[in-house]
Amino acid sequence: MSASGGAGPHIDINIASQSLALVDGRGCRVFECPVSTALNGPGERNASGCTPRGKHFVRAKVGGGLPANTVFVARRPTGEIYTAELASRHPDRDWILSRILWLCGSEPGKNRGPGVDSFRRFIYIHGTPDTEPMGVAKSHGCVRMRNADVITLFDLVEPGTAVVIHEA
Repeated sequence: MSASGGAGPHIDINIASQSLALVDGRGCRVFECPVSTALNGPGERNASGCTPRGKHFVRAKVGGGLPANTVFVARRPTGEIYTAELASRHPDRDWILSRILWLCGSEPGKNRGPGVDSFRRFIYIHGTPDTEPMGVAKSHGCVRMRNADVITLFDLVEPGTAVVIHEA
């Protein structure tokens, strides 16, 4: 059983192992991949740059049907497709690519509400340049994935899918 304790399908994110699993309602892992969570570690406070722990759900899906490596700013496609040349022109961008699963906290006072709201912190599961390492904490709070992996996950889940983020 996962950290959620629930019986429905859910996304299980393990900060310690930098891994993500989609678990079906019977507890079987139907998809697994490495991820990259926050360089600043786990934490729920606004502006902390940390990955929030606890129970969440997918509030919105953004980017369905767009090409892999589509660049997003403020959840809107910019019309750009990520390339090394584009990256060299914008070296300080935090690249959000391909797909976005926007998370909302389910635990008032922990990851939902004033000072700790995952949704208002814009915590996503999203694609990142394939040159970025996976299995290493390096994000600004979001959960980064390889583009092919985030596209696969995106196609397997719906809004409302439970997400559990834990440390062990």
